[in-house]
Amino acid sequence: MNKFMTAEKAVRLVQDGDSVAVCGNGGGVLEPNVLFAALEKRFLETEHPRNLWLTHAAGIGNKQEGGISRFAHEGMVRRVVGGHWGWSPQMQQLANENRIEAYNFPQGVVSMQYREVAGGRPGLITKTGLKTFVDPRISGAKLNDCSQEDLVELICLNGEEWLHYKAYPYNIGIIRGSFGDAEGNISMEQEPCYLDALQIAQAVHNCGGKVICQVKYAAMSGTLDPKMVRIPGILVDAVVVCPEQVQTIEAEYDPSLTGDVRIPFDAIPPMPMDQRKIVARRAAMEIRRGTVMNLGFGMPDGVAKVAAEEGISDYSRIAIEQGLVGGVPASGAIFGVAYNPEGMIDGPSQFDFFNGGGLDMTCLGLAQVDENGNVNVSKFGPTISGAGGFIDISQRAKKCVFCGTFTAGGLKTEIVDGELHILNEGRARKFVRNVEHITFSGEFARETGQQVLYVTERAVFEMTAKGLVLREIAPGIDLQKDVLDQMDFVPLMPEAPKTMDLRIFRPERMGLADSQNG
Repeated sequence: MNKFMTAEKAVRLVQDGDSVAVCGNGGGVLEPNVLFAALEKRFLETEHPRNLWLTHAAGIGNKQEGGISRFAHEGMVRRVVGGHWGWSPQMQQLANENRIEAYNFPQGVVSMQYREVAGGRPGLITKTGLKTFVDPRISGAKLNDCSQEDLVELICLNGEEWLHYKAYPYNIGIIRGSFGDAEGNISMEQEPCYLDALQIAQAVHNCGGKVICQVKYAAMSGTLDPKMVRIPGILVDAVVVCPEQVQTIEAEYDPSLTGDVRIPFDAIPPMPMDQRKIVARRAAMEIRRGTVMNLGFGMPDGVAKVAAEEGISDYSRIAIEQGLVGGVPASGAIFGVAYNPEGMIDGPSQFDFFNGGGLDMTCLGLAQVDENGNVNVSKFGPTISGAGGFIDISQRAKKCVFCGTFTAGGLKTEIVDGELHILNEGRARKFVRNVEHITFSGEFARETGQQVLYVTERAVFEMTAKGLVLREIAPGIDLQKDVLDQMDFVPLMPEAPKTMDLRIFRPERMGLADSQNG
């Protein structure tokens, strides 16, 4: 059987009302963009397929016309369950205007749910999301008023609270690989990660649906190395060859992202001496030899650059939710891949590791913090960023270090003679009375005895049983004017805050390789 076909023919397999699961990650990573474009074109020309139920784990797109935005047409989808929404303003608008039903599940939950459906189980049972916005006692992951069906329920097992994410079937899977043959066997050797492509294919096939896979190259049957076949042909119904397929939006193929070539760490340019580097340096001071850690999107990815500059990259092993272990995570649009990775596993297996408490430490973003230690990175007014892997990672890491500037919107600082000065204060406060969306629960963290730090360019806070304690302030910062007056609540100060390590504010290397051997 020859499973090769054009994109236009392949997307005709999608019917009105289908439940569609798609694979991909921001920056064009593993994104079957040609199939998305063909499906969008078919809808715009024929108004079919309509009323789709779309599911995606990671954020997919470029904040413009690509990725999930290809589905963001009224009538094309009726419901979206997404792990991360930030890459598609168009889909956010449909949700805000109640023109689609909209849910935000943790990224790992979505990935692992594919596996539950493939195995014929009734859904995912996990503690991930307890006491955050996905808990049905708060919003049950619903993002708007028209989302009425309860997809998450609170249950009790062995005297403990758990969340049950209910299983639902998938009719269509749209995924990507590197090579494909006429029998549907798919290899992924040029892809910088595997994500949940295999699990989507298994779930869709076992639900009686159709799996469509985009690849860059066609291979003759019987020529693919079976050790390289990540998705066997028994799971795939259509293979679409797209020679223009690129590894990421930054390069057609970068061999250092697949481990085929290793680049020297000193080839990674050091960060400029600014407020982002201050935060990254202070967070990097928490690294110890043997640490297994995760770095989040945005400001936390600077921790890897600081570690490289300081010569302590080999002190820790970084594991990111897309399934990479080791190396240095890429930043910006292609966050989710890594230079010089030591290992690549599928996304659901990585989340198993995270959920089981495998991380010693994580550095994640900080957009809003309240006096209970709650953190919001998922929703701000009409902006729906989505949780991504934030909840999966933050709830079970032994230590959480949240990283961000103290205020947002126009903050300008300078460092002069080892002191920090505020030139222009940010317009928006980040330390607020109550966060808009609970993406990280301070209450849950206290119950589990988690170590939690909140690191900014001018102040460092610590979670305690009694509340948020201000531990450190930057040299040159006025405690009252620059810190307390810029907060909506008064932090605990059982003793005068210490001065942050002076090395952080000097242009030369800090010498972390000598001082952090503990």
